[in-house]
Amino acid sequence: MPTHGSLSKAGKVRSQTPKIEPRPKKNKPPRVRVRRNYVKRIILQRRPGQNWI
Repeated sequence: MPTHGSLSKAGKVRSQTPKIEPRPKKNKPPRVRVRRNYVKRIILQRRPGQNWI
């Protein structure tokens, strides 16, 4: 089974891209998080998981 390109070129582009520091994550206050969960579970009656419809 032929491959697309040689393995010696693997990861070339990723190693060339400049490293950018990620933004610091800001957690929402627990009150906002609990409210969003309440709306999702109780008001919209969505089940957990990916098949929530």
